[in-house]
Amino acid sequence: QVQFVESGGALVQPGGSLRLSCTAPVWTGNPYSSYSMDWYRQAPGKERELFARISNGDITNYLEAVKSGFTISRDNTKNTMYLQMNSLKLEDTAVYYCDRFPAPYDWGQGTQVTVSS
Repeated sequence: QVQFVESGGALVQPGGSLRLSCTAPVWTGNPYSSYSMDWYRQAPGKERELFARISNGDITNYLEAVKSGFTISRDNTKNTMYLQMNSLKLEDTAVYYCDRFPAPYDWGQGTQVTVSS
């Protein structure tokens, strides 16, 4: 089973910051640099949603809800993607996942981000 590994989640107060990482212990298919990479999140009681993408040319796209506080980046030399999250809000509480596009992997365990005072 080929999966990404997400890390960096934690309990943080509103207005705080976190940096998430996403890497793949096993890589299959074309080189990492040729894929777009996506961040998803699933809040309690809600569907998993795609909220950020970085293309193979480093073009980034975000859902409006996260555009002002989140920054997606990648290091192709390490097959790793990052998500810098600033000014976190209560509604950012979710399990965060990553995946590639196209040819997605199976879902990994995700990393829990809890924003609470």
